[in-house]
Amino acid sequence: MVLIAERFKVLGEPVRLRILHFIGEGEKTVNEIAAGTGTSQPNVSKHLKVMQESGLLKRRQEKNFNYYSVADVSIFEMCDTVCNSLRDRLETQSKLLALV
Repeated sequence: MVLIAERFKVLGEPVRLRILHFIGEGEKTVNEIAAGTGTSQPNVSKHLKVMQESGLLKRRQEKNFNYYSVADVSIFEMCDTVCNSLRDRLETQSKLLALV
């Protein structure tokens, strides 16, 4: 249970979700991630460290650059499940409000 809670804790930060979505398009450097997510480089680095330590991301160093990519692609299935559930809930609420 602790490992499951830790995984959800890592994903509980909106900036990390933006980073994950951006890196899902392919391997990126810290500066590319910062520019692509509109987040400062120090903030991106902090979140990347947490995500790497949790096993979501992997890092590859080449000369002076660190490249990050998704290590556990099953995370996208989980995100899709949550997004679909939220979409269904919002559609149901919208239909109920239309009846009022």
